Amino acid sequence: MNILLTSAGRRTYLVKYFKDALRGTGKVFASNSILTYTLLQADDYVLTPNIYDDRYINFLIDYCKEKQISAIISLFDIDLPVLAKNRHSFEKAGIKLVVSSVEATSICNDKWETFKFLSNIGIKQSPAFIRLSDAKDALQNGSLNYPLFLKPRWGMGSIGIYKAENNEELEVLYKKLHREIFNTYLKYESAADTEKCIIIQQAIKGQEYGIEILNDLDGNYVTVFAKKKIAMRSGETDVAETVPTKPFENVAKNISSNIKHIALLDADCFVTEDGDIYVLEMNCRFGGQYPFTHNAGVNVPKQIVKWLNNEGTDSKLICQTDGVKSCKELLPVTF
Repeated sequence: MNILLTSAGRRTYLVKYFKDALRGTGKVFASNSILTYTLLQADDYVLTPNIYDDRYINFLIDYCKEKQISAIISLFDIDLPVLAKNRHSFEKAGIKLVVSSVEATSICNDKWETFKFLSNIGIKQSPAFIRLSDAKDALQNGSLNYPLFLKPRWGMGSIGIYKAENNEELEVLYKKLHREIFNTYLKYESAADTEKCIIIQQAIKGQEYGIEILNDLDGNYVTVFAKKKIAMRSGETDVAETVPTKPFENVAKNISSNIKHIALLDADCFVTEDGDIYVLEMNCRFGGQYPFTHNAGVNVPKQIVKWLNNEGTDSKLICQTDGVKSCKELLPVTF
């Protein structure tokens, strides 16, 4: 079996994890629109047209046929719905997409849809607004309080996340973020509604955690992994420690059964002093916190390979060891 990791970016560790999972039974290919060090670590790689290019899907299908690739896994939020919308074309070519549905990926990519989805299924949310005028009204009547976080409605990582402590900062940061959005790749999604492209949300006091909800390839709940976030860098978890999953299981099952994602769904949570769990963001893919889970004895890439081979769930591959603290190391490389 050969697997293609699309929009591989800088996730070198995932290339290595999948190469280990396929060792002796297949190859790992990687693709991206620009050359990165990660691509060179795959068994082979290809530079693709931009995700929004009309040639993108056919390019991937032709490449998969040429290299006898039977499954695709995407590592980039913006790539997910584009692939999901073309699932039939891939399946017709005999290529399995390990990508969630259009609905699931759209909910996760759109933070306002995420907020509404989580609210509708009863998961706690801090007050949030999509219009600056509505946020100002809420501040005036006391239903919204500083500090506030401003973030792109569509986006990932640390792109354009700001904290406002007062009215003056809110005004300045809102305008600054609006300009930034339309100077990055976020402009494509944000162009759909330029006046509703920023989320304004009240900050939560509590400890930040990351959870990863694992479903099988049919969208059925399997398990959840959890870690306490100790340090962050560029919007990604930099230092974390695995923790018991029991407190997060009900939330994980609730999300899983309602969104029916495929494979991993990465979520950011805050737990208050009262033990209330707030879920802020979700990603329908391997997230930046997965290496901490992998270091704690879990091997999701190997489990995905088993599922692709029509094998069952191996409990040894999805058993997390608690209390494992890990960090990401910066390693200079040349390529």
